[in-house]
Amino acid sequence: EAEKQKELYVLGCSDVLLDPGFGFGKTLEHNYSLLNNLSELRRLKAPLVVGVSRKSMITKLLNISAVDALNGTTALHTIALMQGANIIRVHDVAEASQCISIFEAYQNGENR
Repeated sequence: EAEKQKELYVLGCSDVLLDPGFGFGKTLEHNYSLLNNLSELRRLKAPLVVGVSRKSMITKLLNISAVDALNGTTALHTIALMQGANIIRVHDVAEASQCISIFEAYQNGENR
């Protein structure tokens, strides 16, 4: 994998981001297995992008609509951040920003 990244840099691609593609052709089980093992992708030493906002892995599991999936989205964002995600693609910017602030405080052991 690292060899492929080197090839991209040689070809002039200076920024490589990894997005495991949650939802795209995956079953519910595939998506949660991928989330559970997300930290394994950190070995590739490229920023890890996660897009789980209001995805079917929430709505199908909880039997809810995408409109009602904000709480599930925040839960998955927290898990993704704990698994090493560097970037999260979101629909709800303010709520995601709060999630990131809480995660960063947790990481730094801050008391506010």
